[in-house]
Amino acid sequence: MSDKPVLRIGLIGTGFMGKAHVFGFASAQKVFDLPYRLELHTVADITPEAATRAAHEFGFAHSTADWRELISNPEIDLIDITAPNALHKEMALAAIAAGKHVYCEKPLAPLAADAREMADAAAAKGVKTQVGFNYLCNPMLRLAREMIAAGELGEIRGYRGLHAEDYMADASGPYTFRHDPAGGGALADIGSHALATAEFLLGPISEVMGDCVTLIGERPDGKGGTRKVSVDDVGRAFLRFANGAQGSIEGNWIATGRKMQHDFEVYGTRGALAFTQERFNELHFYATDDAPGRRGFRRIEASPDHPPYGRFCVAPGHQLGFNDLKAIEIEGYTRAIAGEIPEPFGFVAGLRIQRLVETIQKSSAARQWLPVPA
Repeated sequence: MSDKPVLRIGLIGTGFMGKAHVFGFASAQKVFDLPYRLELHTVADITPEAATRAAHEFGFAHSTADWRELISNPEIDLIDITAPNALHKEMALAAIAAGKHVYCEKPLAPLAADAREMADAAAAKGVKTQVGFNYLCNPMLRLAREMIAAGELGEIRGYRGLHAEDYMADASGPYTFRHDPAGGGALADIGSHALATAEFLLGPISEVMGDCVTLIGERPDGKGGTRKVSVDDVGRAFLRFANGAQGSIEGNWIATGRKMQHDFEVYGTRGALAFTQERFNELHFYATDDAPGRRGFRRIEASPDHPPYGRFCVAPGHQLGFNDLKAIEIEGYTRAIAGEIPEPFGFVAGLRIQRLVETIQKSSAARQWLPVPA
């Protein structure tokens, strides 16, 4: 038996992201030398049957249909929230008030004002937080940031970012919580990933010019009728970065045929980078100082030379997966809880993304450039 302290986890929600978090917890403590021994204590879902089934499938010791039982249980140290977006605030604030650490999937909250309240509460209570932006944990993104910071691309002139999927492309698909006017839409749901990646690579965005459009104006309401949709199906923005670079991003959930396109291109005076999540174990690099007749984008494959890839596989080119990025995210978060490092992407960072989203939405409505609040 390990002599490490135990971190007992309570999970709220067992859908796609709940399962991804469980896989991440399971892998993280096998792959990394974590400061804690992780214990899957209690899982909450909307019915006793669903919760019991999830506990059996995922390996939790207990289950409940009332998420508040996780909050009031003194044995649980960490509340993991993968419930619908509109519920994040209530759940997180209750957990923080109880002195528990909080791991919350993105978006942190539907509105920036709510996210600010959550971030302030966590800071006042002294608990550690994490928002689920695991694409940033990819060793290839970390390599790209290192190359940019080291000047290997020279002065950065341009940036293009895109997150496109097709899970809302069918107009006969039902109205869901993602269509809620308070914080819903493609920009908030997946464009937030493109924004997080842009700032991860190039630093703060200072100004935006947004264009958010709704192309499917109504959807089945599940009761034989239809319901009006007001949120965007595509959210775009031109960007100006604080370092002088300029660029654009797009969040699109009606991109027919695209299942997971999280791409970026960075253009500098000495070189360029290109990346796509569809082949996310590769980074492509163009260098202007290559000899004439030898210039072109070269492929850099993920390998043990790009930590923490080697923790998962000793052989280059064998590739990491989506759930491996969750394990990397969880490793960083547990070290933050232990006080070894700052929060990798806490509630303050989540608030920043929500501010960007709201500023782009306001810019789209006003049809003008707007500064991004600090």
